Amino acid sequence: MVGAPLLSVSRRAFNSSGRLNVKNSLSSNYSTATKTFGNQSILPRLPIPELDATAARYKRSLLPLLSAAEHAQVSQKIDRFVKKDGLGQTLQARMHALDEQEAKLGLSWLDRLWLNRGYLEYRIPTVLNVNWWSQFRDHPDGLISQVPEGTITDFQISRSAGLVSGLLDYSNKINDEAIPPEASRSGPFCMHQIRHMFGTSRIAANPRDTIVTSCPATAKHITVIYKDQIFAVPVLGPNGETVPLKTLENQLRQVVSRVDQLPKEQLQPPVGLMTSEHRDTWGEVRKELETIPTNASTFSAIDSSLFTLCLDNYSSPDDKDLSHRNLAHGKGAHNRWFDKALQIIVESNGRAGINGEHSPCDAVVPQRTVESVLMQEPIVDNLATSNISQLPAPTHLQWSISSKTDQQLKAAQENVDKLIADYDSVLLHYDAYGSDFMKKAKVSPDGWLQMAYQLAYYRQYGKPCPTYESASTRKFLTGRTETVRSCSVESMKDKLALFGNAIASQSEYMKASSNGHGVDRHLLGLRCQMTPEEAASEEAAIFQDPSYWGSQYWLLSTSNTSPGDLSWGGFGAVVPEGYGANYAIAKQGVKMSISAWNSCADTDATSFRKTVRGVLDEFGQVAEDYLVQK
Repeated sequence: MVGAPLLSVSRRAFNSSGRLNVKNSLSSNYSTATKTFGNQSILPRLPIPELDATAARYKRSLLPLLSAAEHAQVSQKIDRFVKKDGLGQTLQARMHALDEQEAKLGLSWLDRLWLNRGYLEYRIPTVLNVNWWSQFRDHPDGLISQVPEGTITDFQISRSAGLVSGLLDYSNKINDEAIPPEASRSGPFCMHQIRHMFGTSRIAANPRDTIVTSCPATAKHITVIYKDQIFAVPVLGPNGETVPLKTLENQLRQVVSRVDQLPKEQLQPPVGLMTSEHRDTWGEVRKELETIPTNASTFSAIDSSLFTLCLDNYSSPDDKDLSHRNLAHGKGAHNRWFDKALQIIVESNGRAGINGEHSPCDAVVPQRTVESVLMQEPIVDNLATSNISQLPAPTHLQWSISSKTDQQLKAAQENVDKLIADYDSVLLHYDAYGSDFMKKAKVSPDGWLQMAYQLAYYRQYGKPCPTYESASTRKFLTGRTETVRSCSVESMKDKLALFGNAIASQSEYMKASSNGHGVDRHLLGLRCQMTPEEAASEEAAIFQDPSYWGSQYWLLSTSNTSPGDLSWGGFGAVVPEGYGANYAIAKQGVKMSISAWNSCADTDATSFRKTVRGVLDEFGQVAEDYLVQK
């Protein structure tokens, strides 16, 4: 699948409070490491599933989606593919050879294949289609009300400096391997992805994008964008030392002051708009721009920066259905650089959030980073007596563009305006119950939400649909995700007596996927080993059958980023006729976002939210009446 949704960890990775378990919960089979990457050497490699097991699981996942006759036909094609002398056995052998080759680089058979096929070869705009967003809880001091449009406030600068300071501290701790390694009850998690948050950018290119990153992250600057003007802003001392908050605030104020005093003719063009364009278009524009030394220097400063801070001189409405949209796409995609792995966005009233580019790491990794910073708010300045009270002045990055590029920017504006207008997204902050109640009913909270989505979709459309749920494979070296196909035969039965069976089916698939035995990545790996001649042969009928693509045409794409106490987020629906649903289950409530596309007459995020809410109410009442012990 391309354009993978916001990714989550398995529910088994959470403790009773809904937070990720850390090193203290390590199984007794593992030693307790203290260094960030201390467990890497003992992590198992991602397995290649057995062909017969994948075939059986794949067949079962197709049952609710096909008629009996269709299922019988495709089952014959699957059996032919996996038979003893079939093409599947040949491709399986090639996968093992690939795994041996990748092992020499410290990677699994899936790493580069998934990065390229799942992300870097994805050509439509990444904004709303790939990038994820997360809205932070309000500052403990609240937000400023009724801030005039066009204003930058002291509170905005103060909160921005605090967030920057916290992230810099986290980056330095990664460099020093001082972040405790994560783990679940089954053992340690791979910390590989944490290397790709800071100093990381996606580079548009043809026919495939690339990623630039640095670990340790040695840059001493971030990029700050204000009124579409991009600055390289020093934020660390000459030897990487952190500096007082006042010093960071001063750096940010310099950016604002310098931009506000610039004559109109000296304002640089909004080249950041191009990061919202089709990747082929942006790749060609960037390639041409880089031939000019001024532009090459600007690109280098942006790409190498630790992260980006966007200072918006406006505040989005308080309505949650509206405020989160600024984090997803901004005002017409201005004041953004969507290719940066991390973009911190702070509005003039102090509301803040993040927009993340998905390819270098899954959203749960930077989310955990940001939450560690949010837990410290209000950030206390412990460096007031630091010897470093002044840093080099911010550098206003310059562009040299032609009239051709100017026209391309205008086209990019038209295109992203259409994309934003097509984006349908609403939030549901459900407070009737949360994970505490679900556990009293002896039901997996993650399974509860998955069944709620299944029933809601069935009630809305009268049929089941292919459903994506992400499962973490971070128990393996360099593991990322696998698909849980949450739509099952059991989930299509809504009688109370079968509710437990449906939950058990989803939980079993989650466990299998987290253990590297899902269907979708394995089938992708096999398909990618074929020659063109093999792909066109009868032996490859499994991939030619409409059910192969149809079963992964994710009309429901879902992700769990619990608990949602400090932040909540979302992503765009991954197919034109589908929904994107991110959910975070806290002890006493659930926060979720539901997205769709207005261009599809059959989808409506607001209507689907109403149906989901009704199902949650119903589940709660049934659990209260029959499942919760009095």
